[in-house]
Amino acid sequence: MKPKLVALCMLLLAGCSSTKLVSTWKSPDIVLFDAYKVLVVGMTEDEDVRTAFETRLAEKLKTKGVEAMRSIDLFDVEFTSSEKSEKELSEVEEQLLEKGFDAILFTKVVGTENKRTLKGKINRFNDMYTRFSTDYLDNQNIYYNSEDHETFNIYNAETSLYCICVDKEIELIWRGNLDIMEPVKIEKTIDSYVKTIANAMKEQDVIF
Repeated sequence: MKPKLVALCMLLLAGCSSTKLVSTWKSPDIVLFDAYKVLVVGMTEDEDVRTAFETRLAEKLKTKGVEAMRSIDLFDVEFTSSEKSEKELSEVEEQLLEKGFDAILFTKVVGTENKRTLKGKINRFNDMYTRFSTDYLDNQNIYYNSEDHETFNIYNAETSLYCICVDKEIELIWRGNLDIMEPVKIEKTIDSYVKTIANAMKEQDVIF
Protein backbone atom coordinates (compact mmCIF):
# COMPACT_ATOMS: atom_id res chain seq x y z
CA MET A 1 0.00 0.00 0.00
CA LYS A 2 1.38 3.42 -0.92
CA PRO A 3 2.62 5.40 2.10
CA LYS A 4 0.61 8.46 1.08
CA LEU A 5 -2.58 6.43 0.91
CA VAL A 6 -2.04 5.53 4.51
CA ALA A 7 -1.44 9.09 5.62
CA LEU A 8 -5.02 9.66 6.65
CA CYS A 9 -6.26 6.18 6.09
CA MET A 10 -5.10 5.79 9.57
CA LEU A 11 -6.57 2.91 10.96
CA LEU A 12 -6.31 -0.72 10.97
CA LEU A 13 -6.97 -4.22 9.83
CA ALA A 14 -10.66 -4.76 9.51
CA GLY A 15 -11.83 -7.41 11.86
CA CYS A 16 -9.15 -6.76 14.48
CA SER A 17 -9.53 -4.25 17.21
CA SER A 18 -8.50 -1.64 14.70
CA THR A 19 -8.06 1.68 16.39
CA LYS A 20 -6.56 1.91 19.85
CA LEU A 21 -6.87 5.07 21.91
CA VAL A 22 -3.45 5.59 23.51
CA SER A 23 -3.91 8.84 25.41
CA THR A 24 -5.98 12.01 25.67
CA TRP A 25 -5.39 15.51 26.99
CA LYS A 26 -7.95 18.13 27.91
CA SER A 27 -7.33 21.74 28.87
CA PRO A 28 -7.59 22.09 32.66
CA ASP A 29 -9.38 25.40 32.09
CA ILE A 30 -12.26 23.68 30.28
CA VAL A 31 -15.00 21.71 32.05
CA LEU A 32 -17.51 21.45 29.23
CA PHE A 33 -16.92 22.55 25.64
CA ASP A 34 -19.78 22.97 23.18
CA ALA A 35 -19.18 23.84 19.55
CA TYR A 36 -21.84 24.87 17.07
CA LYS A 37 -19.90 25.12 13.82
CA VAL A 38 -16.77 23.02 13.30
CA LEU A 39 -14.25 22.84 10.47
CA VAL A 40 -13.06 19.25 9.93
CA VAL A 41 -9.48 19.00 8.66
CA GLY A 42 -7.78 15.76 7.64
CA MET A 43 -4.18 16.35 6.58
CA THR A 44 -3.07 13.90 3.88
CA GLU A 45 -1.74 13.97 0.32
CA ASP A 46 -4.39 11.54 -0.90
CA GLU A 47 -7.52 13.47 -1.84
CA ASP A 48 -9.78 10.40 -1.89
CA VAL A 49 -8.78 9.42 1.64
CA ARG A 50 -9.08 13.01 2.83
CA THR A 51 -12.54 13.31 1.33
CA ALA A 52 -13.75 10.03 2.84
CA PHE A 53 -12.37 10.83 6.30
CA GLU A 54 -13.64 14.40 6.47
CA THR A 55 -17.04 13.31 5.18
CA ARG A 56 -17.49 10.61 7.83
CA LEU A 57 -16.35 12.85 10.67
CA ALA A 58 -18.53 15.73 9.51
CA GLU A 59 -21.51 13.37 9.29
CA LYS A 60 -20.84 12.20 12.84
CA LEU A 61 -20.84 15.78 14.09
CA LYS A 62 -24.08 16.53 12.28
CA THR A 63 -25.83 13.57 13.93
CA LYS A 64 -25.08 15.29 17.25
CA GLY A 65 -26.58 18.59 16.12
CA VAL A 66 -23.25 20.26 15.34
CA GLU A 67 -22.86 22.10 12.04
CA ALA A 68 -19.72 20.83 10.31
CA MET A 69 -17.85 21.65 7.11
CA ARG A 70 -15.08 19.69 5.43
CA SER A 71 -11.83 21.54 4.79
CA ILE A 72 -11.87 20.09 1.29
CA ASP A 73 -14.89 22.34 0.63
CA LEU A 74 -13.13 25.40 2.06
CA PHE A 75 -9.47 25.08 1.08
CA ASP A 76 -8.92 25.16 -2.67
CA VAL A 77 -6.27 23.06 -4.44
CA GLU A 78 -3.88 26.01 -4.58
CA PHE A 79 -4.08 26.48 -0.81
CA THR A 80 -2.99 22.93 0.05
CA SER A 81 -0.42 22.54 -2.73
CA SER A 82 2.13 24.92 -1.22
CA GLU A 83 3.52 25.95 2.14
CA LYS A 84 1.67 28.71 3.98
CA SER A 85 3.06 31.44 6.19
CA GLU A 86 1.85 32.34 9.67
CA LYS A 87 0.34 35.50 8.21
CA GLU A 88 -1.68 33.50 5.68
CA LEU A 89 -2.99 31.17 8.37
CA SER A 90 -3.96 34.15 10.53
CA GLU A 91 -6.03 35.41 7.61
CA VAL A 92 -7.72 32.02 7.37
CA GLU A 93 -8.54 32.16 11.08
CA GLU A 94 -10.14 35.57 10.62
CA GLN A 95 -12.21 34.24 7.72
CA LEU A 96 -13.39 31.32 9.85
CA LEU A 97 -14.46 33.70 12.61
CA GLU A 98 -16.37 35.82 10.12
CA LYS A 99 -18.15 32.71 8.83
CA GLY A 100 -19.26 31.73 12.33
CA PHE A 101 -16.89 28.83 13.02
CA ASP A 102 -16.04 28.28 16.66
CA ALA A 103 -13.78 25.19 16.45
CA ILE A 104 -11.39 23.22 14.23
CA LEU A 105 -11.06 19.42 14.49
CA PHE A 106 -7.65 18.62 13.02
CA THR A 107 -6.35 15.09 12.31
CA LYS A 108 -2.95 13.97 11.05
CA VAL A 109 -0.54 11.04 11.21
CA VAL A 110 2.48 11.90 13.37
CA GLY A 111 4.57 8.72 13.20
CA THR A 112 4.96 5.10 12.10
CA GLU A 113 6.19 1.96 13.86
CA ASN A 114 7.17 -1.21 12.01
CA LYS A 115 6.16 -4.53 13.56
CA ARG A 116 7.21 -8.10 12.64
CA THR A 117 5.08 -11.15 13.29
CA LEU A 118 4.56 -14.70 12.11
CA LYS A 119 2.28 -14.99 9.12
CA GLY A 120 -1.18 -16.05 10.12
CA LYS A 121 -0.47 -15.68 13.83
CA ILE A 122 -2.61 -12.57 14.19
CA ASN A 123 -5.72 -14.49 13.20
CA ARG A 124 -4.69 -17.54 15.26
CA PHE A 125 -3.78 -15.65 18.41
CA ASN A 126 -6.62 -17.24 20.35
CA ASP A 127 -5.75 -20.81 19.38
CA MET A 128 -5.59 -23.04 22.45
CA TYR A 129 -3.31 -26.07 22.53
CA THR A 130 -4.02 -28.79 25.08
CA ARG A 131 -0.97 -30.94 24.23
CA PHE A 132 2.69 -29.98 23.95
CA SER A 133 3.19 -32.20 20.90
CA THR A 134 0.41 -30.50 18.98
CA ASP A 135 1.68 -27.07 19.88
CA TYR A 136 5.27 -27.97 18.96
CA LEU A 137 4.44 -29.65 15.65
CA ASP A 138 2.18 -26.82 14.57
CA ASN A 139 4.84 -24.20 15.24
CA GLN A 140 8.18 -25.92 14.69
CA ASN A 141 8.87 -24.05 11.47
CA ILE A 142 9.74 -21.05 13.64
CA TYR A 143 13.17 -22.70 14.02
CA TYR A 144 14.06 -22.86 10.36
CA ASN A 145 11.70 -20.85 8.16
CA SER A 146 12.87 -17.25 8.19
CA GLU A 147 10.43 -16.42 5.38
CA ASP A 148 7.47 -17.25 7.58
CA HIS A 149 7.43 -13.71 8.95
CA GLU A 150 5.70 -10.62 7.68
CA THR A 151 5.91 -7.00 8.66
CA PHE A 152 3.18 -4.42 9.08
CA ASN A 153 3.01 -0.81 10.13
CA ILE A 154 1.29 0.81 13.06
CA TYR A 155 0.46 4.46 12.47
CA ASN A 156 0.38 6.98 15.28
CA ALA A 157 -2.43 9.45 14.61
CA GLU A 158 -3.47 12.56 16.44
CA THR A 159 -6.77 14.46 16.51
CA SER A 160 -6.79 17.94 18.06
CA LEU A 161 -9.70 20.23 18.83
CA TYR A 162 -8.96 23.95 18.65
CA CYS A 163 -11.28 26.70 19.79
CA ILE A 164 -11.63 29.74 17.53
CA CYS A 165 -12.23 32.48 20.04
CA VAL A 166 -12.77 36.19 19.41
CA ASP A 167 -9.75 38.34 20.34
CA LYS A 168 -7.71 35.25 21.28
CA GLU A 169 -5.23 32.96 19.56
CA ILE A 170 -6.64 29.61 18.50
CA GLU A 171 -6.48 27.53 21.68
CA LEU A 172 -6.04 23.78 22.09
CA ILE A 173 -9.04 22.33 23.94
CA TRP A 174 -8.55 18.58 23.55
CA ARG A 175 -6.20 16.10 21.94
CA GLY A 176 -6.39 12.36 21.36
CA ASN A 177 -3.55 10.05 20.30
CA LEU A 178 -4.37 6.77 18.60
CA ASP A 179 -2.51 3.77 17.19
CA ILE A 180 -3.78 2.27 13.97
CA MET A 181 -2.62 -0.85 12.18
CA GLU A 182 -1.86 -0.62 8.48
CA PRO A 183 -5.24 -0.26 6.76
CA VAL A 184 -6.69 -2.95 4.55
CA LYS A 185 -10.24 -1.71 4.09
CA ILE A 186 -10.16 2.06 4.20
CA GLU A 187 -13.86 2.64 4.83
CA LYS A 188 -13.98 0.33 7.85
CA THR A 189 -10.78 1.82 9.17
CA ILE A 190 -12.14 5.36 8.92
CA ASP A 191 -15.39 4.30 10.62
CA SER A 192 -13.39 2.74 13.45
CA TYR A 193 -11.31 5.88 13.91
CA VAL A 194 -14.29 8.23 13.89
CA LYS A 195 -16.17 6.06 16.39
CA THR A 196 -13.17 5.88 18.74
CA ILE A 197 -12.59 9.64 18.65
CA ALA A 198 -16.29 10.43 19.14
CA ASN A 199 -16.54 8.14 22.17
CA ALA A 200 -13.42 9.61 23.76
CA MET A 201 -14.62 13.18 23.30
CA LYS A 202 -18.06 12.33 24.64
CA GLU A 203 -16.59 10.83 27.80
CA GLN A 204 -14.70 14.06 28.44
CA ASP A 205 -17.61 16.41 27.66
CA VAL A 206 -16.09 17.78 24.47
CA ILE A 207 -18.50 18.58 21.60
CA PHE A 208 -20.36 15.25 21.74
